[in-house]
Amino acid sequence: MSLNIAYFDCFSGISGDMMLGALLDVGWEASDLRKEAEKLKLSGWELEVKKVSKHGITGTQVKIRDEENKHRSFSKLLEIIEKSDLENKVKEKSRSILTRIGEAESRIHGIPLSEIHLHELGGVDTLIDVVGTVSGIERLGIEKIYASRIHVGKGFIECTHGILPLPAPATLELLKDVPIYGGDVEGELATPTGAALISSLASGFGRIPSMVTKKIGYGAGERDFPFPNLLRVFLGTAEEISKDAYIENAATVIEANIDDMNPEIYPYLMEKLLEAGAKDVYFIPMHMKKNRPGILLGAIAEEEFQEVVDVIFRETTTLGVRTHEVCRKKLAREEIWLPTRYGRVRAKLGILQGKVVNISPEYESCRELSQKSGVPLKDIYQEIQLAALKASESTGTEEQQSEG
Repeated sequence: MSLNIAYFDCFSGISGDMMLGALLDVGWEASDLRKEAEKLKLSGWELEVKKVSKHGITGTQVKIRDEENKHRSFSKLLEIIEKSDLENKVKEKSRSILTRIGEAESRIHGIPLSEIHLHELGGVDTLIDVVGTVSGIERLGIEKIYASRIHVGKGFIECTHGILPLPAPATLELLKDVPIYGGDVEGELATPTGAALISSLASGFGRIPSMVTKKIGYGAGERDFPFPNLLRVFLGTAEEISKDAYIENAATVIEANIDDMNPEIYPYLMEKLLEAGAKDVYFIPMHMKKNRPGILLGAIAEEEFQEVVDVIFRETTTLGVRTHEVCRKKLAREEIWLPTRYGRVRAKLGILQGKVVNISPEYESCRELSQKSGVPLKDIYQEIQLAALKASESTGTEEQQSEG
């Protein structure tokens, strides 16, 4: 069975208006976007959609002008969504994405979610970006979304809180567990709204999946860079992966034997390799020539691995590395929020033949909950195991009922 899928190529970052532009460029009508925005029952805004050229490539640019320029609280945004005339499915997904933005701001500023004021992110443009993107995906019949690594830019940005480093703290918080890179371009390439949308909607990040491409569209950003400031989307079909099947993908293993390096460097090296895009890093004790004790350094990368190799050469004493391609087999995964008596935490479920066989709580989410609640981290993990078991039993019961 084939699925309608979309792949977002984020070589120039991602923002809410660029996602809207890309969806319009592959066939969604601007009049439909306007109708969806009007369902929010807000006044004082204008929508401008036009074709522009970036380095000779034509794309669709969306601009949302807010005459009132109101900065709303997180709770006010949810209230607007709730009172809107949007379809329930769009409401639910939009609320979920906005909640992720609110939670990110809450963690960064140490303020309860109910008291968060979103400043620049509280404008009507954020609402239309989120609602419009969710609606456009529904209207285009897109069933699954994938994306490349996210180009986030570098430098600083001025906002209500003052001058902040890029990527902006909210953007970085929202892109946890998502592969990103900075490059040499000064400027904000990935915005918090774009980060919230793609990290919430995408099922995976990396190379272009095996697909038959039907349409290609470009959503244009406002600024100009040395490369086209465009978000490219591929629309097409792909074969659905059975719940009984493993997910397979190509990866590269990079290894080096080291016997002359200060051991205090290894923890720092691991951090640098993970930042460079390595999916995993390992150190194995070994004995080398002349019976000297040494370390087998290994790193696994799914993307282009040159940056990982560069880090190894810069940060270690080795003069050479070995590389070889491997095939990774992975369980189908599902990311969920698990309710516990201490609060909600993020976790990944490993699914085999339709059943949950592994539960992997997100460490940072557990750590934050432990700090807020004063409950030992090990107790948080135990609570998650119980919550995940209940969730999987509930899912199994629902499946049996549907089959019956």
